[in-house]
Amino acid sequence: MPENNDNFDKYTPFFSASSSQLFLQKCYTHEKIEDAEIKSYENCYPFIYHLEHAKTYYNQAAIAPLSIQPILSFYGFTQLLKACLLTIDPNYPESTSLLAHGVTTRKRKKQQYDFLKDEVKTQKNGLFTCIAEKIFNLKHMEGEKFSMGTLLKEIPDMQSLAWNISRKNFIPLLPSSDGFQLPSTILDSYQMTSSRFEEFLTSKTNHIYHLTETPGKLLIQTDKVLVYNAPSPIRYNLIEEQFMLSLNKSSSAFLLPELLIHYLISYNLSIIARYETEWWAELMKTMPNDDYPCIVQFLKISQSKVPFLIFEWIRSERFNP
Repeated sequence: MPENNDNFDKYTPFFSASSSQLFLQKCYTHEKIEDAEIKSYENCYPFIYHLEHAKTYYNQAAIAPLSIQPILSFYGFTQLLKACLLTIDPNYPESTSLLAHGVTTRKRKKQQYDFLKDEVKTQKNGLFTCIAEKIFNLKHMEGEKFSMGTLLKEIPDMQSLAWNISRKNFIPLLPSSDGFQLPSTILDSYQMTSSRFEEFLTSKTNHIYHLTETPGKLLIQTDKVLVYNAPSPIRYNLIEEQFMLSLNKSSSAFLLPELLIHYLISYNLSIIARYETEWWAELMKTMPNDDYPCIVQFLKISQSKVPFLIFEWIRSERFNP
């Protein structure tokens, strides 16, 4: 990884009190918050400090030993999320319960521990729950469990690298003259007719889809521009710079926004790096199984993709009709 995270170059205009104040005023007006101008003045510096702190964490993670990268990356991530929340709620955090992580995991791992089978469990209060509700309008997630393997399979970038966690879990949406196209074999994968697949995509996203079946291809048109942070089976591959469709329709994380997926995995890795010192050290020294390449590749992807996804939400997606 480079010493500086290039995705933070996009944040440079925010490192100005006047620019951030005007931006926050726009956000609060968009949210119909009273006294938008006053509150934007109150929060412009906290907003900047969250972004600056995140940038420092991520830049240090890029040059740090692998042993502490998960900790630095996770805390950079939380700073970015707190900046996001300040654009929605000028009073964040209103209570100390919102400062918790919002997710838990087994602190002491079992013998014969398998990272890909390890689980995290969502909680009633905390940052995860707050982001799920306020950004993605996802409620009642308390008590849900997700395994690391299930979550990793929902990150399309993982299949772009030389590791097989997401092999054949995604298929690219190739641009066409007026939309996208998929191979018609997707209907076999989903076990649906083209009309049923059209209904399925429309029901699982905030878009209306129209499909036209031609020999070997499905032509797809939609009423809106695809976005990066949707609770949708269509995800963006930053490495290959294209949208892709998940093939994991029976997965518990099939419709989970990718930012939440990164948060759950990053949280667990930070816990492991802090509290499971013996297992973590042995993993880095002996590399006994697929856990090591999986974790290394996830950290590399997440350190670039999380700042990218959050910037896209802060600057544009939140204002889309």
